[in-house]
Amino acid sequence: MTKEEIISIAEQFCENSKNNYVSDHTAISEELIGMRIFEAPIFAFGYPDDECYTAFKKPEAIGGHFLAPSEWLSSAKTVIAFFLPFTNRIKAANGKNNDWPADEWLHGRFEGQLFLKELTLHIKSLLEDLGYESFAPSFQPEFKSGSGSNKYTSNWSERHIAFACGLGTFGLSKGLITEKGVCGRFSSIITELDLPKNTRPYKDIYEYCTMCGACIVNCPVAAITMKGKDDAACAAFLDKVMSKHSPRYGCGKCQVNLPCESLAPGKQP
Repeated sequence: MTKEEIISIAEQFCENSKNNYVSDHTAISEELIGMRIFEAPIFAFGYPDDECYTAFKKPEAIGGHFLAPSEWLSSAKTVIAFFLPFTNRIKAANGKNNDWPADEWLHGRFEGQLFLKELTLHIKSLLEDLGYESFAPSFQPEFKSGSGSNKYTSNWSERHIAFACGLGTFGLSKGLITEKGVCGRFSSIITELDLPKNTRPYKDIYEYCTMCGACIVNCPVAAITMKGKDDAACAAFLDKVMSKHSPRYGCGKCQVNLPCESLAPGKQP
């Protein structure tokens, strides 16, 4: 299986899977039935022994609990990272005000995550059917996440993996800015299949962020500053949303109505 074949399979899956569209039995309101959640994904293919993974284990990054690709799969040859951009309809709906997430966004965050898992495991299964052992860490029983010391953390971070593979750089909100913007969801697979690797097209972790501060203004609980993000304040707001819309939750105000909503403004031509 080639890189091009993997990308084509993912594109067709996004186009044709009924789970990338809001169904009549899950729609919050009738007008949302049939709404598409994600556009076609973008991919990057990285080395399992990239120097980034050593850096991620430092306390100022993720920490020693982060597991590098080879710690998930000792025979790993490639890390596949991909980004699913939300549709313009979801982005536009959530950009109408900064007070409360739009119903469209709630579907994107909840049903979108279910679809993301489905797509990830579909690609993983195809690789395994060809005889290549593969792992999707975020969907493995060994995946662990939690919070402490005002910081959300996990032993596998999709945003950091995407950064290492070359998909994008971080912004003030801790979102990752890709060539398709910050507004969407990430996933990754570690595999024994040896595929040609991407060259990381940036050096600085904030290279695509212009530090414009728009995400600071948008945040409904003032969790973002020029110095970073208060994960506890963000989580408390998400809990409020969950209490009203369970099982759905989300916010996304730091991803819409920004220069980086749908592109990478700091990316050099």
